Amino acid sequence: QVQLVESGGGLVQAGGSLKLSCAASGRTFSSAAMGWFRQFPGKEREFVAMWSVGSTYYADSVKGRFTISRDNAKNTVYLQMNSLKPEDTAVYYCAHDVNPGATMKRLSRFWADWGQGTQVTVSS
Repeated sequence: QVQLVESGGGLVQAGGSLKLSCAASGRTFSSAAMGWFRQFPGKEREFVAMWSVGSTYYADSVKGRFTISRDNAKNTVYLQMNSLKPEDTAVYYCAHDVNPGATMKRLSRFWADWGQGTQVTVSS
C-alpha cells in the first residue's frame, strides 16, 4: 500500500505560479512512476505530467509552463506551475504506480495509487 498526500493548492491570479507537492509513504520505490492528473467538474481525470523511467512527460496544454520533479530521498514529487491560466482551474491529483510506462500511463486507469486531491483555482 502506498499513501499519497498532496499539498500546495490554492487561489492564484492568472499569470501567477503555484508549486504542488506530493509526499509518498508506504511501499514506494524510487523507480516507480509518479504523475499528476487533474479533474474538471463533470469530467474524467486528465493527464498533466509524469516522471517515468528517468524521463518526464507533459500534456500539450501545460508543456513549457509546468515542470514535474521528484526528490527520492524525501519520497516527494513536485509540480511547479507557472503562467497559470483560468482554464487550469481543477482538482489536481498525485498518482503512483510501480509499473513504468509512457503512452499507457497517460490514462488514469493505469495508475494504482492516488492522493486525495488538491484544489487549484486561477482567477482571471
